[in-house]
Amino acid sequence: MRQVHLGPNGWLARYDEGFDETGVARLVGGLGLFWASTSPAATVLVGYDSRRDSPEFARLAGGVLASFGLNTVVSDAPCPLPALSWEAARRKGCVGAVMVTGSEASCEYGGILARGADGGPLAQTFVEEADALVTSMPAFDLGKTTSGDFTEAYLLALRSRIDQGKVLSSRLKVVVDPMYGPGRGVLSGLLHSLGCDVREIHAEESETIGGIHPRACEPWVDDCEAAVVDSEADLGIVLNGDCSRCAIVDAEGRLVSPHHMVPLVLEHLVHDRGRRGRVVGTLSCSARLERQARRLGCPFTLVPVGFQRIYEEAREGDVLLGVEEYGGMAFPSFFPGRDGLLAALYLIEMVATRKVGIRALVNEQVEKIGHMDYRRKDLRLEPAAVQSFRNVLPGLNPHVVCGEVPREVSHADGLKLTFADDSWLSIRPSRSSSVVRICAEASDIVRRDELIDAACEIARRGMHSME
Repeated sequence: MRQVHLGPNGWLARYDEGFDETGVARLVGGLGLFWASTSPAATVLVGYDSRRDSPEFARLAGGVLASFGLNTVVSDAPCPLPALSWEAARRKGCVGAVMVTGSEASCEYGGILARGADGGPLAQTFVEEADALVTSMPAFDLGKTTSGDFTEAYLLALRSRIDQGKVLSSRLKVVVDPMYGPGRGVLSGLLHSLGCDVREIHAEESETIGGIHPRACEPWVDDCEAAVVDSEADLGIVLNGDCSRCAIVDAEGRLVSPHHMVPLVLEHLVHDRGRRGRVVGTLSCSARLERQARRLGCPFTLVPVGFQRIYEEAREGDVLLGVEEYGGMAFPSFFPGRDGLLAALYLIEMVATRKVGIRALVNEQVEKIGHMDYRRKDLRLEPAAVQSFRNVLPGLNPHVVCGEVPREVSHADGLKLTFADDSWLSIRPSRSSSVVRICAEASDIVRRDELIDAACEIARRGMHSME
């Protein structure tokens, strides 16, 4: 029998390699048994994306949960992950939620994500204990469920977060690309109700999700870029496969990198909306985020890679914005999970407030916090070499790299070296594959690539530090 394992990021598997009725029932059974043992008769919500068989798997998951005596409510339509998480956080007596979604994976994959009572990720202790309860042979004696709408109230809450009058008066022309996901008709409908001229692409049903990977990055945003130019739109918004992240395209059809996009959202929150609070980013986030936080007077905290670390900081109650290196943003005053829809609305509101285009806003930002070039590289090594490097990594302390002495050396998550001009490199062995993840950022491409090459050399040497 194929392995079914609940990890911090849920469970993802190919349809032909275990993501089937048996696998779903086994995994959800572990969650249901744990929830029922700690909170008998509590409520659990079940949502799903628009992939093939997702509704059927969601009903199965709901029936399994209900068999443990839990009050299980299954969404009556595909719903964004942020909507499900927000509904779990606000619903009285709800202990968590289950989402059937392949997220950003290709059409060959299905997956299960779980969220806690506050809509955020599950605690590690919960994951470990629930995973231990995943049985080898599931019981298909399903309980009765009810159905419900998890999106309408969430959309009303989103509307209340922005200045609707400014958006209405701006009459923006927007292209929305939900990438065949559960955001179909959601953001486009909301923007249309706010007076925007909206064109939606990739909104039809497709068992193969159009053959794309629903990731809000190149090259998967090419169609949105072309549609913005063709429509002469002011901007484009791309939602990833579960709506937890978004990307933005300027009026010239150019993708705005998340390292530009996130500081824009932060400036809007602080400068335009008068919000204050701490900013939390991972060690692989662009230095531009910290520069922007300092410029705006926001305390800044760096945490190891992984959204769980951001979530733990957000629980302190003083966090304005939590950011992961891929551009996922959490707004804890709303709920502690990543929310691509709310991020998109804040960007729309910023354009409406400033009355200038996205590219002009990016250019103004560069003048304020400086230019940086960011690059990530996955270095594949033999498993033994990765393990060897992992063993010696805590003791590595390169004195000089690319002719410069590091200003800071951190071993909080792999190895990160920061230099006097805010350029940096990070080296982090993957926890799940024979890959060393390398990131670097500098004020120009030449310097950035020199840092990438130096990081690769450190990783290849394994047992030897740079001199």
